Amino acid sequence: MDDVRQAVLDALRAAGEPLSAGQIAERTGLDRKAVDKAMDALKKAGEIESPVRCKWQPKA
Repeated sequence: MDDVRQAVLDALRAAGEPLSAGQIAERTGLDRKAVDKAMDALKKAGEIESPVRCKWQPKA
């Protein structure tokens, strides 16, 4: 797993609540496009899920 994907996953785990891509970018200091790309990869890998529209959390 690359550093950006790991940072996104770490931010989601630390939040304790579902976050939007914009919130993840703010919390990590990463570029929004990099966050979107990492989230696409995490979705395809089954690492994250969306409990509510446009918000994401790590799969349990």
